[in-house]
Amino acid sequence: MITLDHVGFAVADYQRSKAFYEKALAPLGMTLLMEFSGAAAGFGKDDGERPSFFIEAYGDPVRGRLHIALRAENRAQVDAFHAAAIEAGATDNGAPGVRAVYHSDYYGGFVLDPDGNNIEAVCHLPG
Repeated sequence: MITLDHVGFAVADYQRSKAFYEKALAPLGMTLLMEFSGAAAGFGKDDGERPSFFIEAYGDPVRGRLHIALRAENRAQVDAFHAAAIEAGATDNGAPGVRAVYHSDYYGGFVLDPDGNNIEAVCHLPG
């Protein structure tokens, strides 16, 4: 299995997206850990590790739609992520629930971020 170190992508409106992700990622235990020149933000868990999720004002946003799935520790975190993201301005792209098509314990919630990217929180543990 390949493990990603971090992922980053350009956003159309940096301040709007930073505010969105600060709210949407909080239920997953992720916070803003660093910011560079007010144009790149790194989010992650405040556990001594480096950020693993970055947004930046540089470059052009993805054409089409990017899909990023963030691992949740339990189903309640998936529910809380989805609710926080909607409250922060996301568009619902699939309410939290079991997606048995992937496997019997796949529990995911999907939203579209301010740029239309499909951001998911997923838990692979049984209910």
